[in-house]
Amino acid sequence: MAEKLARQAAAFAIPDDPETSAYRFIIVAAKRARQLQNGARPFLPTASKKPTVTAMEEVRRGLVKYDDPLRMTEAIEQEA
Repeated sequence: MAEKLARQAAAFAIPDDPETSAYRFIIVAAKRARQLQNGARPFLPTASKKPTVTAMEEVRRGLVKYDDPLRMTEAIEQEA
């Protein structure tokens, strides 16, 4: 029972990776959830009917690609 509760809590947890921000995770997951609501196919097979849960799992696993404008700017400045 405790394992099941821990897995459910982990599904809704925001990753605390120092390389990425929690804010970025939320924005990317929200945009992906909107795509799923509008009919996009999920990248993973899931039992969840909620697009937000599916989107969060896809972002957490790195299946959703996105650009980070801040890092792109920093990379350009370092090249110059």
